[in-house]
Amino acid sequence: MSETPERIVTIFGGSRCVESDPEYGQARRVGELLAQAGFTICTGGYLGVMEAASRGAREAGGRVLGIVMNQFKHEPNRYLTDKVATPHFYERLQHLITRSVGFVAIRGGMGTVTELSLVWNKIQTKVIEPRPLVLLGDCWKPVVEQWQRFLAVSDSDVGALDFADTAEAAVEIIKSKSQGVVI
Repeated sequence: MSETPERIVTIFGGSRCVESDPEYGQARRVGELLAQAGFTICTGGYLGVMEAASRGAREAGGRVLGIVMNQFKHEPNRYLTDKVATPHFYERLQHLITRSVGFVAIRGGMGTVTELSLVWNKIQTKVIEPRPLVLLGDCWKPVVEQWQRFLAVSDSDVGALDFADTAEAAVEIIKSKSQGVVI
């Protein structure tokens, strides 16, 4: 009898949000729903959206993988079930990307934009096979529209993205579009 391979979804988002912020609630719900659907949650392992997604998944009985960085002096969030320590930022990003059958990006800062951009570029250039890249929340459409206005971002490029207004919609996209992804 063969074992079903682990299905990991990486959640990107800001470290600065707190429990009362809308993105914290979104991330916590995404983590919960993905764990209930049998996915392992992967985050950068620290606070804000990372903590919220980890918390939601852990409270739902799911596995939570944190990809932490040795250069950071603060402790990972307490909801991780496993962690992988990396020596530098690029290796951390590689772990966050290469292990995952799908991604959810929730409002954050430049770190979130960096993560989103790298995944998006790897999908565009076929460095990794297509997989769902869901932008959750109302902040993303105006940002992407401005990228299209001021940068060389085509409609075809934007076609690699999925937009969701709710955690439930984001998880449905992940569930439906990640089925054929093999890591």
